[in-house]
Amino acid sequence: MKHHDVAKRIIENVGGADNIQNVWHCMTRLRFKLKNYDIVNHEALMKEQAVVGTNHKNEQLQIVIGTNVNEYYETVASILGMDTEDSSTESNEPAERKGIISTFMDIVSGVFGPIVPAIAGAGMIMGLMSGLSALDIISNESHTYIVIDMISKGVFTFLPFFVAASAARIFKTNQYLAIAIAASLQVPAMTDAVAEGVIDQFNLFGFLPVPVFSYAGTVIPIIIAVWALSHIHRFIDKVLPEVLRTVFTPTLSLFIAGILTLVVIGPAGIYLGNWLAAGVEWLFGVSPILAGIVVGGIRPIAVFTGLHHAMTPIALQNFANQGYDMLMPMMFMANISITDATAAMYLKVNTKEEKSIAISAVVSGFLGITEPALFGVLTKNAKAFIAATVGSSVASAFISFFGVRIYGYILSSVFSLPAYVGEYFIFIILGIVIAFATAFIITYLLVPNESGTSKAK
Repeated sequence: MKHHDVAKRIIENVGGADNIQNVWHCMTRLRFKLKNYDIVNHEALMKEQAVVGTNHKNEQLQIVIGTNVNEYYETVASILGMDTEDSSTESNEPAERKGIISTFMDIVSGVFGPIVPAIAGAGMIMGLMSGLSALDIISNESHTYIVIDMISKGVFTFLPFFVAASAARIFKTNQYLAIAIAASLQVPAMTDAVAEGVIDQFNLFGFLPVPVFSYAGTVIPIIIAVWALSHIHRFIDKVLPEVLRTVFTPTLSLFIAGILTLVVIGPAGIYLGNWLAAGVEWLFGVSPILAGIVVGGIRPIAVFTGLHHAMTPIALQNFANQGYDMLMPMMFMANISITDATAAMYLKVNTKEEKSIAISAVVSGFLGITEPALFGVLTKNAKAFIAATVGSSVASAFISFFGVRIYGYILSSVFSLPAYVGEYFIFIILGIVIAFATAFIITYLLVPNESGTSKAK
Protein backbone atom coordinates (compact mmCIF):
# COMPACT_ATOMS: atom_id res chain seq x y z
CA MET A 1 0.00 0.00 0.00
CA LYS A 2 2.86 2.33 0.83
CA HIS A 3 4.41 1.83 -2.60
CA HIS A 4 1.03 2.20 -4.26
CA ASP A 5 0.34 5.57 -2.61
CA VAL A 6 3.83 6.88 -3.42
CA ALA A 7 3.56 5.63 -7.00
CA LYS A 8 0.22 7.42 -7.44
CA ARG A 9 1.71 10.68 -6.21
CA ILE A 10 4.74 10.27 -8.48
CA ILE A 11 2.46 9.80 -11.49
CA GLU A 12 0.42 12.83 -10.46
CA ASN A 13 3.53 15.00 -10.00
CA VAL A 14 5.06 14.10 -13.38
CA GLY A 15 1.91 15.44 -15.03
CA GLY A 16 -0.47 12.51 -14.74
CA ALA A 17 -0.89 9.32 -16.76
CA ASP A 18 -1.78 11.25 -19.92
CA ASN A 19 1.61 12.98 -19.82
CA ILE A 20 3.60 9.73 -19.64
CA GLN A 21 4.77 8.20 -22.91
CA ASN A 22 6.96 5.51 -21.39
CA VAL A 23 8.60 4.52 -18.12
CA TRP A 24 11.44 2.14 -17.35
CA HIS A 25 14.13 1.82 -14.71
CA CYS A 26 17.82 1.13 -14.14
CA MET A 27 19.48 0.04 -10.90
CA THR A 28 18.42 3.08 -8.90
CA ARG A 29 16.22 5.36 -11.05
CA LEU A 30 12.76 5.54 -12.50
CA ARG A 31 13.14 6.97 -16.00
CA PHE A 32 10.17 8.71 -17.61
CA LYS A 33 9.65 9.84 -21.18
CA LEU A 34 7.05 12.59 -21.00
CA LYS A 35 5.07 14.66 -23.46
CA ASN A 36 5.59 17.86 -21.47
CA TYR A 37 8.42 18.23 -18.96
CA ASP A 38 7.45 21.77 -17.96
CA ILE A 39 4.53 20.60 -15.81
CA VAL A 40 6.62 18.28 -13.62
CA ASN A 41 6.38 19.25 -9.95
CA HIS A 42 9.96 18.66 -8.81
CA GLU A 43 9.34 20.22 -5.42
CA ALA A 44 6.51 17.81 -4.65
CA LEU A 45 8.55 14.85 -5.89
CA MET A 46 11.43 15.79 -3.59
CA LYS A 47 9.05 15.80 -0.61
CA GLU A 48 8.50 12.07 -1.07
CA GLN A 49 10.52 10.09 1.45
CA ALA A 50 11.26 7.44 -1.18
CA VAL A 51 12.75 9.98 -3.63
CA VAL A 52 16.45 10.76 -3.28
CA GLY A 53 16.62 13.21 -6.17
CA THR A 54 15.33 14.17 -9.62
CA ASN A 55 17.09 15.05 -12.83
CA HIS A 56 15.93 16.07 -16.32
CA LYS A 57 18.51 15.05 -18.91
CA ASN A 58 18.44 13.82 -22.53
CA GLU A 59 14.65 14.02 -22.75
CA GLN A 60 14.27 11.84 -19.66
CA LEU A 61 12.92 12.65 -16.24
CA GLN A 62 15.04 10.58 -13.87
CA ILE A 63 13.70 10.02 -10.36
CA VAL A 64 16.33 8.53 -8.08
CA ILE A 65 14.77 5.96 -5.73
CA GLY A 66 17.56 3.58 -4.74
CA THR A 67 18.17 -0.14 -5.06
CA ASN A 68 14.48 -0.94 -4.43
CA VAL A 69 13.46 1.01 -7.53
CA ASN A 70 11.95 -2.09 -9.16
CA GLU A 71 9.23 -2.26 -6.50
CA TYR A 72 8.11 1.27 -7.38
CA TYR A 73 8.46 0.63 -11.10
CA GLU A 74 6.19 -2.42 -10.93
CA THR A 75 3.59 -0.39 -9.01
CA VAL A 76 3.76 2.58 -11.40
CA ALA A 77 3.48 0.25 -14.40
CA SER A 78 0.52 -1.51 -12.80
CA ILE A 79 -1.31 1.78 -12.17
CA LEU A 80 -0.64 2.88 -15.75
CA GLY A 81 -1.85 -0.47 -17.10
CA MET A 82 1.51 -1.16 -18.74
CA ASP A 83 2.95 -4.60 -19.44
CA THR A 84 6.28 -4.55 -17.61
CA GLU A 85 7.66 -7.20 -19.96
CA ASP A 86 6.87 -5.28 -23.13
CA SER A 87 5.79 -1.74 -22.57
CA SER A 88 4.40 -0.55 -25.87
CA THR A 89 2.74 2.70 -24.96
CA GLU A 90 3.16 5.06 -27.88
CA SER A 91 2.16 8.65 -28.23
CA ASN A 92 0.31 9.96 -31.23
CA GLU A 93 2.11 13.25 -30.85
CA PRO A 94 5.14 13.93 -33.03
CA ALA A 95 8.41 13.06 -31.38
CA GLU A 96 10.60 15.92 -30.31
CA ARG A 97 13.80 16.19 -32.30
CA LYS A 98 16.95 15.34 -30.39
CA GLY A 99 20.63 15.31 -31.20
CA ILE A 100 22.44 12.13 -32.15
CA ILE A 101 24.48 12.03 -28.95
CA SER A 102 21.42 12.69 -26.80
CA THR A 103 19.49 9.95 -28.57
CA PHE A 104 22.38 7.48 -28.27
CA MET A 105 22.75 8.13 -24.52
CA ASP A 106 19.02 7.76 -24.06
CA ILE A 107 19.00 4.40 -25.83
CA VAL A 108 22.08 3.02 -24.07
CA SER A 109 20.82 3.97 -20.61
CA GLY A 110 17.44 2.46 -21.40
CA VAL A 111 18.90 -0.78 -22.75
CA PHE A 112 21.51 -1.41 -20.08
CA GLY A 113 19.69 -0.15 -17.01
CA PRO A 114 17.46 -3.24 -16.57
CA ILE A 115 20.19 -5.81 -17.33
CA VAL A 116 22.97 -4.31 -15.21
CA PRO A 117 21.95 -6.44 -12.18
CA ALA A 118 22.54 -9.64 -14.20
CA ILE A 119 25.86 -8.33 -15.54
CA ALA A 120 26.97 -7.07 -12.13
CA GLY A 121 25.96 -10.29 -10.37
CA ALA A 122 27.76 -12.48 -12.87
CA GLY A 123 30.76 -10.15 -12.85
CA MET A 124 30.95 -10.30 -9.06
CA ILE A 125 31.02 -14.11 -9.12
CA MET A 126 33.63 -14.05 -11.87
CA GLY A 127 35.78 -11.58 -9.94
CA LEU A 128 35.61 -13.56 -6.70
CA MET A 129 36.52 -16.82 -8.45
CA SER A 130 39.38 -15.08 -10.25
CA GLY A 131 40.70 -13.81 -6.91
CA LEU A 132 40.39 -17.22 -5.24
CA SER A 133 42.24 -18.79 -8.15
CA ALA A 134 45.00 -16.16 -8.03
CA LEU A 135 45.44 -16.87 -4.30
CA ASP A 136 45.63 -20.63 -5.02
CA ILE A 137 42.63 -21.23 -2.79
CA ILE A 138 40.90 -23.04 -5.63
CA SER A 139 42.29 -24.51 -8.84
CA ASN A 140 40.88 -23.17 -12.09
CA GLU A 141 40.96 -26.75 -13.37
CA SER A 142 38.75 -28.14 -10.59
CA HIS A 143 35.17 -29.12 -11.35
CA THR A 144 33.92 -26.67 -8.73
CA TYR A 145 35.67 -23.78 -10.45
CA ILE A 146 34.46 -24.88 -13.89
CA VAL A 147 30.82 -25.16 -12.77
CA ILE A 148 30.79 -21.78 -11.00
CA ASP A 149 32.62 -20.26 -13.96
CA MET A 150 29.80 -21.48 -16.20
CA ILE A 151 27.31 -19.62 -14.01
CA SER A 152 29.25 -16.37 -14.29
CA LYS A 153 30.15 -16.60 -17.98
CA GLY A 154 26.67 -17.49 -19.20
CA VAL A 155 25.53 -13.86 -19.05
CA PHE A 156 28.51 -12.60 -21.04
CA THR A 157 28.53 -15.41 -23.60
CA PHE A 158 24.86 -14.88 -24.37
CA LEU A 159 24.78 -11.16 -23.62
CA PRO A 160 23.25 -10.41 -27.06
CA PHE A 161 20.08 -12.20 -25.89
CA PHE A 162 19.78 -9.95 -22.83
CA VAL A 163 20.50 -6.85 -24.88
CA ALA A 164 17.96 -7.90 -27.54
CA ALA A 165 15.17 -8.36 -24.99
CA SER A 166 15.93 -5.04 -23.32
CA ALA A 167 16.31 -3.15 -26.61
CA ALA A 168 12.98 -4.53 -27.81
CA ARG A 169 11.27 -2.74 -24.94
CA ILE A 170 13.00 0.53 -25.79
CA PHE A 171 12.15 0.28 -29.49
CA LYS A 172 8.67 -1.13 -28.77
CA THR A 173 8.88 -4.29 -30.82
CA ASN A 174 8.35 -7.99 -30.15
CA GLN A 175 10.91 -9.26 -27.63
CA TYR A 176 10.92 -12.82 -28.91
CA LEU A 177 11.61 -11.79 -32.49
CA ALA A 178 14.44 -9.61 -31.16
CA ILE A 179 15.90 -12.59 -29.27
CA ALA A 180 15.54 -14.70 -32.41
CA ILE A 181 17.66 -12.16 -34.31
CA ALA A 182 20.31 -12.35 -31.58
CA ALA A 183 20.19 -16.15 -31.68
CA SER A 184 20.80 -16.18 -35.42
CA LEU A 185 24.22 -14.63 -34.77
CA GLN A 186 25.21 -17.38 -32.33
CA VAL A 187 24.02 -20.61 -33.91
CA PRO A 188 26.69 -23.38 -34.14
CA ALA A 189 27.20 -22.77 -37.87
CA MET A 190 28.53 -19.30 -37.05
CA THR A 191 30.38 -20.10 -33.82
CA ASP A 192 31.98 -23.24 -35.29
CA ALA A 193 33.12 -21.29 -38.36
CA VAL A 194 34.75 -18.74 -36.05
CA ALA A 195 36.42 -21.44 -33.94
CA GLU A 196 37.71 -23.42 -36.92
CA GLY A 197 38.89 -20.35 -38.82
CA VAL A 198 38.55 -22.14 -42.16
CA ILE A 199 36.32 -19.58 -43.89
CA ASP A 200 35.89 -15.86 -43.39
CA GLN A 201 32.41 -15.58 -44.91
CA PHE A 202 29.35 -17.48 -46.13
CA ASN A 203 27.71 -16.67 -49.46
CA LEU A 204 23.96 -16.08 -49.26
CA PHE A 205 22.09 -16.77 -52.52
CA GLY A 206 25.52 -17.20 -54.05
CA PHE A 207 26.37 -13.50 -54.10
CA LEU A 208 25.63 -11.85 -50.71
CA PRO A 209 28.61 -12.16 -48.34
CA VAL A 210 27.88 -13.02 -44.69
CA PRO A 211 31.10 -12.26 -42.77
CA VAL A 212 32.11 -14.72 -40.05
CA PHE A 213 32.44 -12.98 -36.69
CA SER A 214 32.16 -13.91 -33.05
CA TYR A 215 29.18 -12.04 -31.64
CA ALA A 216 29.49 -13.47 -28.12
CA GLY A 217 29.49 -10.61 -25.63
CA THR A 218 28.84 -7.94 -28.26
CA VAL A 219 26.12 -5.33 -27.76
CA ILE A 220 26.24 -2.65 -30.48
CA PRO A 221 25.27 -4.97 -33.39
CA ILE A 222 22.25 -6.21 -31.46
CA ILE A 223 21.02 -2.75 -30.48
CA ILE A 224 21.18 -1.62 -34.13
CA ALA A 225 19.57 -4.87 -35.33
CA VAL A 226 16.62 -4.58 -32.93
CA TRP A 227 16.14 -0.94 -33.94
CA ALA A 228 15.95 -2.07 -37.58
CA LEU A 229 13.60 -4.93 -36.65
CA SER A 230 11.22 -2.50 -34.96
CA HIS A 231 10.86 -0.44 -38.14
CA ILE A 232 10.59 -3.50 -40.40
CA HIS A 233 7.96 -5.10 -38.16
CA ARG A 234 5.82 -1.95 -38.03
CA PHE A 235 6.05 -1.43 -41.79
CA ILE A 236 5.06 -5.01 -42.64
CA ASP A 237 2.25 -4.99 -40.09
CA LYS A 238 0.94 -1.77 -41.63
CA VAL A 239 0.92 -2.88 -45.27
CA LEU A 240 -0.33 -6.45 -44.83
CA PRO A 241 -4.06 -7.19 -44.77
CA GLU A 242 -5.23 -7.87 -41.21
CA VAL A 243 -6.08 -11.50 -41.99
CA LEU A 244 -2.44 -12.22 -42.93
CA ARG A 245 -0.68 -10.39 -40.10
CA THR A 246 -0.67 -13.15 -37.47
CA VAL A 247 1.40 -15.49 -39.63
CA PHE A 248 3.24 -13.33 -42.12
CA THR A 249 4.22 -10.29 -40.04
CA PRO A 250 6.59 -12.27 -37.77
CA THR A 251 7.74 -14.48 -40.65
CA LEU A 252 8.68 -11.64 -42.98
CA SER A 253 10.04 -9.49 -40.15
CA LEU A 254 12.38 -12.24 -38.96
CA PHE A 255 13.45 -13.16 -42.49
CA ILE A 256 14.20 -9.61 -43.65
CA ALA A 257 15.70 -8.37 -40.39
CA GLY A 258 17.71 -11.58 -40.02
CA ILE A 259 19.31 -11.24 -43.45
CA LEU A 260 19.92 -7.52 -42.95
CA THR A 261 21.57 -8.25 -39.60
CA LEU A 262 23.84 -11.03 -40.87
CA VAL A 263 24.87 -9.22 -44.04
CA VAL A 264 25.05 -5.56 -43.00
CA ILE A 265 24.16 -4.63 -39.42
CA GLY A 266 26.12 -7.32 -37.57
CA PRO A 267 29.41 -6.67 -39.37
CA ALA A 268 28.88 -2.89 -39.24
CA GLY A 269 28.18 -3.11 -35.52
CA ILE A 270 31.36 -5.11 -34.99
CA TYR A 271 33.37 -2.49 -36.86
CA LEU A 272 31.69 0.33 -34.91
CA GLY A 273 32.38 -1.38 -31.60
CA ASN A 274 35.98 -1.94 -32.58
CA TRP A 275 36.21 1.71 -33.58
CA LEU A 276 34.92 2.92 -30.20
CA ALA A 277 37.27 0.58 -28.35
CA ALA A 278 40.15 1.69 -30.59
CA GLY A 279 39.34 5.31 -29.79
CA VAL A 280 39.71 4.64 -26.08
CA GLU A 281 42.86 2.62 -26.73
CA TRP A 282 44.22 5.56 -28.75
CA LEU A 283 43.63 7.87 -25.81
CA PHE A 284 45.61 5.49 -23.62
CA GLY A 285 48.30 5.37 -26.29
CA VAL A 286 48.61 9.14 -26.35
CA SER A 287 48.97 9.28 -22.58
CA PRO A 288 47.68 6.86 -19.93
CA ILE A 289 47.73 9.75 -17.45
CA LEU A 290 45.61 11.91 -19.78
CA ALA A 291 43.20 9.00 -20.26
CA GLY A 292 42.87 8.66 -16.50
CA ILE A 293 42.32 12.38 -16.00
CA VAL A 294 39.63 12.52 -18.69
CA VAL A 295 37.75 9.29 -17.87
CA GLY A 296 38.08 9.74 -14.10
CA GLY A 297 37.04 13.37 -14.33
CA ILE A 298 33.86 12.80 -16.29
CA ARG A 299 32.69 9.76 -14.35
CA PRO A 300 30.97 11.51 -11.39
CA ILE A 301 29.02 13.87 -13.63
CA ALA A 302 28.15 10.95 -15.93
CA VAL A 303 26.66 9.03 -13.00
CA PHE A 304 24.82 12.15 -11.86
CA THR A 305 23.24 12.68 -15.29
CA GLY A 306 22.54 8.97 -15.77
CA LEU A 307 24.89 8.70 -18.76
CA HIS A 308 27.37 6.32 -17.13
CA HIS A 309 25.93 3.31 -18.98
CA ALA A 310 27.37 4.75 -22.19
CA MET A 311 30.77 3.37 -21.13
CA THR A 312 29.42 -0.17 -20.70
CA PRO A 313 29.45 -1.12 -24.42
CA ILE A 314 33.05 0.11 -24.71
CA ALA A 315 34.17 -1.89 -21.67
CA LEU A 316 32.42 -5.01 -22.95
CA GLN A 317 33.96 -4.51 -26.38
CA ASN A 318 37.37 -4.25 -24.74
CA PHE A 319 36.82 -7.59 -23.03
CA ALA A 320 35.78 -9.12 -26.36
CA ASN A 321 38.73 -7.66 -28.30
CA GLN A 322 41.55 -7.64 -25.75
CA GLY A 323 40.42 -9.93 -22.95
CA TYR A 324 40.73 -7.07 -20.45
CA ASP A 325 39.53 -3.54 -19.80
CA MET A 326 41.13 -0.44 -18.22
CA LEU A 327 37.98 1.67 -17.90
CA MET A 328 36.31 -0.28 -15.12
CA PRO A 329 39.17 0.24 -12.64
CA MET A 330 38.65 3.99 -13.19
CA MET A 331 34.95 3.56 -12.45
CA PHE A 332 36.06 1.93 -9.20
CA MET A 333 38.20 4.96 -8.37
CA ALA A 334 35.26 7.28 -9.10
CA ASN A 335 32.97 5.32 -6.79
CA ILE A 336 35.57 5.44 -4.00
CA SER A 337 36.04 9.20 -4.46
CA ILE A 338 32.30 9.90 -4.42
CA THR A 339 31.89 7.75 -1.32
CA ASP A 340 34.80 9.35 0.53
CA ALA A 341 33.70 12.90 -0.23
CA THR A 342 30.36 11.89 1.25
CA ALA A 343 32.11 10.45 4.30
CA ALA A 344 33.80 13.82 4.82
CA MET A 345 30.43 15.53 4.56
CA TYR A 346 29.24 13.34 7.43
CA LEU A 347 31.69 15.25 9.61
CA LYS A 348 30.47 18.60 8.29
CA VAL A 349 26.72 18.36 8.74
CA ASN A 350 25.14 18.98 12.12
CA THR A 351 21.71 17.38 12.16
CA LYS A 352 20.95 13.72 12.88
CA GLU A 353 18.82 13.69 9.74
CA GLU A 354 21.70 14.74 7.48
CA LYS A 355 24.19 12.46 9.21
CA SER A 356 21.82 9.54 8.71
CA ILE A 357 21.53 10.33 5.00
CA ALA A 358 25.32 10.62 4.68
CA ILE A 359 26.17 7.38 6.50
CA SER A 360 23.63 5.34 4.54
CA ALA A 361 24.97 6.85 1.31
CA VAL A 362 28.54 5.90 2.32
CA VAL A 363 27.53 2.29 2.95
CA SER A 364 25.70 2.18 -0.37
CA GLY A 365 28.68 3.77 -2.14
CA PHE A 366 31.14 1.17 -0.86
CA LEU A 367 28.74 -1.45 -2.23
CA GLY A 368 28.94 0.16 -5.67
CA ILE A 369 25.76 2.28 -5.73
CA THR A 370 26.70 5.97 -5.64
CA GLU A 371 23.44 7.72 -6.60
CA PRO A 372 22.34 8.18 -2.95
CA ALA A 373 25.68 9.89 -2.25
CA LEU A 374 25.48 12.11 -5.33
CA PHE A 375 21.84 13.12 -5.07
CA GLY A 376 21.40 12.94 -1.32
CA VAL A 377 24.63 14.67 -0.28
CA LEU A 378 27.10 15.95 -2.90
CA THR A 379 24.72 17.85 -5.16
CA LYS A 380 23.84 20.02 -2.18
CA ASN A 381 27.46 21.21 -1.95
CA ALA A 382 29.39 22.07 -5.12
CA LYS A 383 32.76 21.98 -3.34
CA ALA A 384 32.20 18.41 -2.18
CA PHE A 385 31.15 17.39 -5.70
CA ILE A 386 34.30 19.00 -7.13
CA ALA A 387 36.40 17.22 -4.50
CA ALA A 388 34.94 13.87 -5.56
CA THR A 389 35.70 14.70 -9.20
CA VAL A 390 39.29 15.67 -8.42
CA GLY A 391 39.80 12.52 -6.36
CA SER A 392 38.41 10.38 -9.17
CA SER A 393 40.58 12.08 -11.77
CA VAL A 394 43.83 11.89 -9.77
CA ALA A 395 43.36 8.27 -8.70
CA SER A 396 42.34 7.21 -12.22
CA ALA A 397 45.43 8.89 -13.70
CA PHE A 398 47.59 7.03 -11.18
CA ILE A 399 46.24 3.54 -11.87
CA SER A 400 46.16 4.20 -15.60
CA PHE A 401 49.83 5.14 -15.56
CA PHE A 402 50.64 1.72 -14.10
CA GLY A 403 48.35 -0.08 -16.56
CA VAL A 404 45.83 -1.41 -14.05
CA ARG A 405 43.28 -3.58 -15.83
CA ILE A 406 40.57 -6.09 -15.07
CA TYR A 407 39.75 -9.28 -16.95
CA GLY A 408 36.00 -9.53 -16.39
CA TYR A 409 33.03 -7.22 -15.86
CA ILE A 410 32.37 -6.62 -12.17
CA LEU A 411 30.43 -4.06 -10.16
CA SER A 412 32.82 -1.38 -8.87
CA SER A 413 32.57 -1.99 -5.13
CA VAL A 414 34.85 -3.09 -2.29
CA PHE A 415 33.80 -6.65 -3.08
CA SER A 416 35.45 -6.39 -6.48
CA LEU A 417 38.94 -6.27 -4.91
CA PRO A 418 39.56 -10.05 -5.28
CA ALA A 419 39.27 -9.61 -9.05
CA TYR A 420 42.41 -7.43 -8.96
CA VAL A 421 44.58 -9.92 -7.06
CA GLY A 422 47.79 -10.36 -9.02
CA GLU A 423 50.21 -8.09 -10.81
CA TYR A 424 48.15 -4.88 -10.42
CA PHE A 425 46.80 -5.43 -6.92
CA ILE A 426 49.23 -3.08 -5.17
CA PHE A 427 48.40 -0.29 -7.61
CA ILE A 428 44.64 -0.62 -7.18
CA ILE A 429 45.14 -0.47 -3.40
CA LEU A 430 47.30 2.64 -3.75
CA GLY A 431 44.69 4.10 -6.10
CA ILE A 432 42.02 3.58 -3.44
CA VAL A 433 44.25 5.32 -0.89
CA ILE A 434 44.80 8.24 -3.28
CA ALA A 435 41.10 8.50 -4.10
CA PHE A 436 40.18 8.35 -0.42
CA ALA A 437 42.76 10.88 0.71
CA THR A 438 42.20 13.35 -2.13
CA ALA A 439 38.40 13.42 -2.05
CA PHE A 440 38.16 13.30 1.75
CA ILE A 441 40.81 15.92 2.51
CA ILE A 442 39.66 18.42 -0.13
CA THR A 443 36.07 18.11 1.03
CA TYR A 444 37.04 18.45 4.68
CA LEU A 445 39.20 21.53 4.04
CA LEU A 446 36.91 23.36 1.65
CA VAL A 447 33.46 22.70 3.07
CA PRO A 448 32.58 24.75 6.17
CA ASN A 449 30.94 23.22 9.23
CA GLU A 450 27.33 24.06 8.54
CA SER A 451 24.15 22.10 8.19
CA GLY A 452 22.65 21.56 4.75
CA THR A 453 19.11 21.79 3.52
CA SER A 454 18.38 18.15 2.81
CA LYS A 455 14.89 16.85 3.32
CA ALA A 456 13.95 14.21 5.87
CA LYS A 457 14.48 10.64 4.81
